[in-house]
Amino acid sequence: MTHAALLVLADGRFPAGGHAHSGGAEAAVKAGRITCAADLEDFCRGRLHTAGLVAGALAAAAALGLDPRELDAAADARTPSPALRLAARRLGRQLLRAARASWPCAELDELARWFPKGAHQPVVLGLTARAAGLGAPDAAYCALYESVSGPATATVRLLSLDPFDATGVLARLAPELDEVARAAVEAAGAAAGEGPQALPAASGPLLEIMAEAHAAWPARLFAS
Repeated sequence: MTHAALLVLADGRFPAGGHAHSGGAEAAVKAGRITCAADLEDFCRGRLHTAGLVAGALAAAAALGLDPRELDAAADARTPSPALRLAARRLGRQLLRAARASWPCAELDELARWFPKGAHQPVVLGLTARAAGLGAPDAAYCALYESVSGPATATVRLLSLDPFDATGVLARLAPELDEVARAAVEAAGAAAGEGPQALPAASGPLLEIMAEAHAAWPARLFAS
């Protein structure tokens, strides 16, 4: 195992396409739900414990070697919004391209054949971590960090929020991220014995509703 690979995978400059997505922050800013760093912290905390937990568990399960086709179906079932499902698959396809160039292996090639239009991003992330020699906790941490760093970075652009304040939000959420990562890995371990139905299905209905509204905007800065 090489933990340095985690730095590459989690780096915001890794060409996985995440910079084009706000994690729901753009819609929340327009609705007036994010106006300052305190609002951003509340928003990111909500994402961490819902969409983040689900993504972290899916990524950890994929890193453990669970069938990615079953995990992708489980991700679909946990993503009611068609707009979010489309975004997740587009991100998965872009991540897979970067992963196959960085850590080429038969598992990633097979995933590309199974899902020519893209698998859900957390599933791809978990298999990428596996290909890079990383473990389930590494995959979970990467997915969870993305779930909060994306909105934080986007809000800096959307509100001209002080980057120091946005980074402070992420730092304050770090202890909770540790807790959610442990829960995600534990759920992935349970899924290895019981199947994907053991994975968490936490949801943020408002995120789903806002995603559908956001997808219909005639002009937007972020894809989701």
